[in-house]
Amino acid sequence: MNELTRQIGTIAHGVWRHRWMGISVAWVVALLGAGVVWVFQDRFEARAQVYVDTQTVLKPLMVGLAFQPDVDQQVRMLGKTLISRPNIDRLVNDKSIGLLKTGSSVEQDQVAESLMKTIKVQLTGGNNLYAITYRDIDGQRAQRVVEGLVNLFMDSGVDTKRRDSQEASRFIDEQIKSYETKLSDAENRVKDFKLRNLNAGAANTNQDYFGRMSALTDEINRLRMQLSAAEQSRDALKRELALEVPNLPVDAASAISMTPEQDARIEVQKRQLDELLRRFTEEHPDVIAARRTIREIEAQRKEALLAKVNAIKAASKAGQTAATNPVFQNIRNRQVEAEAAVASLRAQLSTQQVRLEETRAQAGKVPQAEAELAQLNRDYDVIRKNYEQLVTRREAASLGVKIDQSSSMAEFRLVEPPRVLPQPVFPGKRQLALGLMVIALLIGAASAYIKTLVNPSFASERELREFTKRPVLGALSVVADPRAAAVDRQDRLRLAGVFGLYVLAHVGWLGVIVLRSGA
Repeated sequence: MNELTRQIGTIAHGVWRHRWMGISVAWVVALLGAGVVWVFQDRFEARAQVYVDTQTVLKPLMVGLAFQPDVDQQVRMLGKTLISRPNIDRLVNDKSIGLLKTGSSVEQDQVAESLMKTIKVQLTGGNNLYAITYRDIDGQRAQRVVEGLVNLFMDSGVDTKRRDSQEASRFIDEQIKSYETKLSDAENRVKDFKLRNLNAGAANTNQDYFGRMSALTDEINRLRMQLSAAEQSRDALKRELALEVPNLPVDAASAISMTPEQDARIEVQKRQLDELLRRFTEEHPDVIAARRTIREIEAQRKEALLAKVNAIKAASKAGQTAATNPVFQNIRNRQVEAEAAVASLRAQLSTQQVRLEETRAQAGKVPQAEAELAQLNRDYDVIRKNYEQLVTRREAASLGVKIDQSSSMAEFRLVEPPRVLPQPVFPGKRQLALGLMVIALLIGAASAYIKTLVNPSFASERELREFTKRPVLGALSVVADPRAAAVDRQDRLRLAGVFGLYVLAHVGWLGVIVLRSGA
């Protein structure tokens, strides 16, 4: 602390030694600075804040139905590109703003370059809140510039979205027309190929050559196994049929199987009659009716049996033997069915063998045809898939355009209308005039101290010893002289007067600046 105090004292002593030089430099700097402050013009800042609301009700409702671009990213890019040369040229050429004086191309370029450097568009306060600021010596003109920028910002968002939607729809329509032509050509190539290769078999099936060969071989093996099983079943039926007697004796036939229907009805009626006899007598009407029914059924049975016996005898006289054994008839019917199944399987087997031979005969042609067809189908599938995707996207784009026309997906809100701040931008004329007095004094004191460094003087033996790095042999004391003290006092009074005049001049100057800037 003592060392710092000593250094401050040394600097103050050096400045005091060259005090008249310092006050002179301060006056010169003050006069020059006064001229600069006099011609300096205050700058006023105009500003506005715009909020872009991208969270609308339609946005979640249209998910998956229409194309939804990244509106937040578009708005951020719009904010970055707002200060572009075309937009600035529109502001410069706007006569209502009044940026041009002569209207020359050189002046227009200079004003445009100046605007691009001074206009600020900043993202503040979170997402999509933009602050637009501009500084000018004319506050009203600065406000008009900010108003023009706000209008450009809002109009650019709507125009850009509409233009992008129209360009996207036009591009998709052109691509759909192109793919329609490609799809038609691909379909014609597939059709012509199938017409040329009708006999190859590749154009009429989804299986390749080796797959068809394997399928035909498996089918032939399956038919052979079924045919073998059918033949064995047929032979077994033949053996059973050979062991059965075709015809039964007439009495046995009539007793066993000539009238099975009437026998069953008679048996039922007899059981009912037994039930009635347990409850009623022979004279009961139900019992009498039951006996009458049994007699009628027996008469019908005798007539049917007699008819069948007569038919058998007639057939025997004519040399024809009709089988009367029901087992023999059943086996013979099954044998007929087995013969039909064998014949059907043989026909199927023959057909499949013919197809296999035809496929083998085309062994050299089918693989090449299949490869060509696979290539044609692959190209056709790719073109068709792209075409369907384009049609789907066209519908989504069309819906997106309708959404843009009916309701904007981004809403521009003017949070803070363009206005001019009441106070000039720092530093203004008042601040410069006030700071000039202090800065001039500091420069004067610095020049006095520099003079001390150039022509040093020492106030104590210690300072001399530290500066020269040599031992000091002794020191002389100053004897106060009344005349010298009077001269020193007069010098201080003059210095105080000059400093007081400096302060009064600056106070008056500051008053003039305040009155002029207020006017």
